[in-house]
Amino acid sequence: QVQLVESGGGSVQAGESLRLSCAVSGRTLTSYSIGWFRQAPVEERVFVAAIAGRGGGKYIANSVEGRSTISRDNAKNTVYLQMNSLKREDTAVYYCAANSDPTVVAGIESQYSYWGQGTQVTVSS
Repeated sequence: QVQLVESGGGSVQAGESLRLSCAVSGRTLTSYSIGWFRQAPVEERVFVAAIAGRGGGKYIANSVEGRSTISRDNAKNTVYLQMNSLKREDTAVYYCAANSDPTVVAGIESQYSYWGQGTQVTVSS
């Protein structure tokens, strides 16, 4: 019933920034916790960041901690992943996903029931 659409990806040089967006429709954003995952070529999908639907909880992976922030705009039903100081190893397809428990900020893929189609981030060094 809920749909998620990622946007904001693109090709950038190392050191530049991108802001990824996850637009949620079908239900209000506060009904879900939202996570970001990424999958590099020939690699498994890994956790990046998550934000709770309510309560203010956030969880950031070590791989992007200090360079990235996750936030939400409930009025726009959108979650953002701001990525600064991008590195070549950040190259991946980035997915957002929804957890129907709005109080949980999980880093486990199986905790999320709804997934977007992904947006490509390519970083050249």
